[in-house]
Amino acid sequence: MNRSELLAFLRSQRHGSVASIAADGAPQAAVVGIAVSDDFEIIFDTLASTRKATNLRAHPRLAVVIGGFEDDAQRTVQLEGPADEPTGADLERCQAIYYARFPDGPSHLAWPGLIYVRVRPTFLRVSDFRPDPPAIVEHDAVALAALK
Repeated sequence: MNRSELLAFLRSQRHGSVASIAADGAPQAAVVGIAVSDDFEIIFDTLASTRKATNLRAHPRLAVVIGGFEDDAQRTVQLEGPADEPTGADLERCQAIYYARFPDGPSHLAWPGLIYVRVRPTFLRVSDFRPDPPAIVEHDAVALAALK
């Protein structure tokens, strides 16, 4: 799968499952609405009071699974990387990407404690179970940057 095909697949998906680690080491997961930048950054909004936001602040790494939610879905992307709450120009850029995907996003700005989270993948695995045998390809940060 080349860069444009991977971006197209990621952008065809509206939701992803985000996994984080709690202070006691327990795993926690949540489904969030996602937007994807040209650099494969995953962007979502959430409330600062959520478990994932609390976990992110203590352990700023997240794992995300995208795809595989529909009955006939046979492709998924798993990615991992550092996560942050962008500020300034980075926040504005991330919001623009998110709002392009979710036009109702600006209406959430009135929610107390709304934050935006960005995950920058350092590992990405594409699994396609349609062929036999399945096609599974992994990319580290260097390979992702070089993906054409």
